Amino acid sequence: MWSRKSALIGLLVLFCLHTTFFTSAIASSQESLLGSARVVFQTNFGEIEFGFFPSVAPKTVDHIFKLVRLGCYNTNHFFRVDKGFVAQVADVVGGRLAPMNEEQRQEAEKTVVGEFSDVKHVRGILSMGRYEDPNSAESSFSMLLGDAPHLDRQYAIFGKVTKGDETLRKLEELPTRREGIFVMPTERITILSSYYYDTEMENCEHERSILKRRLTASAIEIERQRMKCFP
Repeated sequence: MWSRKSALIGLLVLFCLHTTFFTSAIASSQESLLGSARVVFQTNFGEIEFGFFPSVAPKTVDHIFKLVRLGCYNTNHFFRVDKGFVAQVADVVGGRLAPMNEEQRQEAEKTVVGEFSDVKHVRGILSMGRYEDPNSAESSFSMLLGDAPHLDRQYAIFGKVTKGDETLRKLEELPTRREGIFVMPTERITILSSYYYDTEMENCEHERSILKRRLTASAIEIERQRMKCFP
């Protein structure tokens, strides 16, 4: 009896170790796909930061990043929050509270070819929404709240959440209602504003700041030595 129980415990431990290793391997693989651009959505429940996979879905990344730069997601909202599955951002054409200018509307109404890949749908992944037509994605996309292997190679993955999982967990705890296949929050989750930055430029700024301090210190030391040697 005890040997059987010990064997079962051993199998469970091995399964947990294998799962942990597999999850870590996927996360590490995804990190290597990230470009340097970062986008931050400031919502009424906190901030969510995400990055892009330009080598995986270049056309999708270009389209979404342009929408961000044009401010199209400002005043938009998450229309769907299905705990353990997805938090989905609405199409900006119908989801924004603010009116759109012509440039914003033209970009928002473009469709993107379905760039399906071998990247897995796991928590934190960004995946385009679409209609039945695989090339019908516009501006709606989901942030995965759990693993969803049934979506693999069916929806275009283009990035991942890099900060703000605590905000996603807040969204998962909000009251919801069901409308057809969608689980929707009873309270509007508004993207109040958004901004973007480049991690490589941020690093350059940090290095430049250090260099400036060193140059200033060197200049002071040179002047001190000059005054000492050549009064």
